[in-house]
Amino acid sequence: MDAENIDIEKIRLFFEDDRYAMRTGVRIVRAAENAAECSMTLNAFHLNAGGAVQGGAIYTLADFAFAVAANAGAINAGRNTRTVTLSGNICYLKPPRGDRLIAKATCLSMGKRISVYRVLISDDLKTSVADVTINGYRSDF
Repeated sequence: MDAENIDIEKIRLFFEDDRYAMRTGVRIVRAAENAAECSMTLNAFHLNAGGAVQGGAIYTLADFAFAVAANAGAINAGRNTRTVTLSGNICYLKPPRGDRLIAKATCLSMGKRISVYRVLISDDLKTSVADVTINGYRSDF
């Protein structure tokens, strides 16, 4: 992931306005044009009634990592384009065993308006937790 030309603090400042994601505890670890790594430290807030990590928490981390990867270049360059989720598919592989989830997003395909990203979610014990495909739509604002 080439993050040399990305101002990570500028990216973090922009995404502070993503109030839902911030409340869940997501953090931007690395950002580059079309790639990102984000994490989430798990606590009782993330658990469902059965005591397992809520699937929505895992998907929130994946969607956020996608958003960072898909928008970091435009935000860093001051371009007036944003990419939003058009559709997403998640395959839950195993429940996390560790204390922290890590999401790594990479671009698989980039068209003029439509993009496809893959987000792999694992935990800090290297358990493969989920494999996510997200289609993005880029628009000027």
